[in-house]
Amino acid sequence: MVWTLLGIMIILLLMGFPMMIPLIAGPLVMLFFFMDMDPTIMVQQMVEGISSYVLIAVPLFIFAADIMTSGRTSRKLLDFVGSFVGHLRGGYAITTAAACTLFGSISGSTQATVVAIGKPMRERLLKVGYKDSSAIALIINSSDVALLIPPSIGMIIYALVSNASVGDLFIAGIGPGVLIFLFFATYAYIHAKIHNIPLAAKLSWSERKDVTIKALLPLGFPFIIIGGIYTGQFTPTEAAGVSVLYALVLEVFIFRSLKLSQIPGIALSSGIVTSAVFVLVAGGQAFSWVISFARIPRMLTDAVMGTDPTALYVLFIVAVFFFVGCMFVDPIVVILILTPIFAPVAETAGIDPVHLGVVIVFQAALGSATPPFGVDIFTASAVFNKSYLDVIRGTPPYIVMLLIVSVLVIVFEDISLFLLKLF
Repeated sequence: MVWTLLGIMIILLLMGFPMMIPLIAGPLVMLFFFMDMDPTIMVQQMVEGISSYVLIAVPLFIFAADIMTSGRTSRKLLDFVGSFVGHLRGGYAITTAAACTLFGSISGSTQATVVAIGKPMRERLLKVGYKDSSAIALIINSSDVALLIPPSIGMIIYALVSNASVGDLFIAGIGPGVLIFLFFATYAYIHAKIHNIPLAAKLSWSERKDVTIKALLPLGFPFIIIGGIYTGQFTPTEAAGVSVLYALVLEVFIFRSLKLSQIPGIALSSGIVTSAVFVLVAGGQAFSWVISFARIPRMLTDAVMGTDPTALYVLFIVAVFFFVGCMFVDPIVVILILTPIFAPVAETAGIDPVHLGVVIVFQAALGSATPPFGVDIFTASAVFNKSYLDVIRGTPPYIVMLLIVSVLVIVFEDISLFLLKLF
């Protein structure tokens, strides 16, 4: 039965259907032909999959990210970071990594970060002597931090499937996200020194003060989201609504970078992306129900995990499955399909569900920028109008660093949980 399900999905993918079709058609065929059940159960499961209150946050965060991508927020963040580190050895690369981290804490989307930070920073990196392949690799891998730093859409999807706390996941993602930035910044310094990348002009403290003042309002986003949630002012879903309002006020009324007449077009674009996400979520719920009914998770975990696996062994197996899965399929789909399989085993092994979520979303971030089919690779290819090979040529050093950080996060759970314990 397992091979039948996989065979149906692989054939549909090879025929060129988008991922949502195999995700729905495979379980539907299994229900109708092999389980002798009413196919309307499939519809019920799909509706149940998108009926959670938590999911309201997804379109709101996407909408807020689209507003900021269309406005001046990303430019102000770039100027702010660059004013303090741009003059250092590797300063432009460090600015890119830091700006991606900051914008990730606003948008929650790797692809939005590639667009918002990637376009202006690629031009700056090329001007100071970076190879195009190195610049693009830095951008797409730094953008992966957006999947870890709140408000991560990947964290929201994991919370939906596992019933973990969205607020706790948001806090837990900060430590690994900052650690990735530190690795990338160190590499940027060493790379620039080896290749003798020219230094940028150092700004005066007066100039830095002016840039900082202009960036204060965009920097308010993460404080509103995290501070609001943990002071009890609003829930994560309400925080998403507040972020939309804040983005509108900034870009339309304060920065005046957008007109009110442009907002419906941006909303339509956000709605198209949201519809694709929700179809995937609905299909993922139906898929999870079918494989659970067929006892596939139990068979798979017994075969891979054994009878009494240790917590560390479970985490490494989870990491491998999610990393490989996200190399081929959209991270949201992988989280929806694999989390119901591994979460019960992780719970039995005594793994904190929040730590498990960080490990899973980390692998989703890593896989999304890893060949052959990481989604950020194709986003960068479209945004920068570069070939597939040009985009992936400079990625190996970043993949190695991300793998090292991944092992550290798995082995030392306090990297994820120390802020939670502090709070």
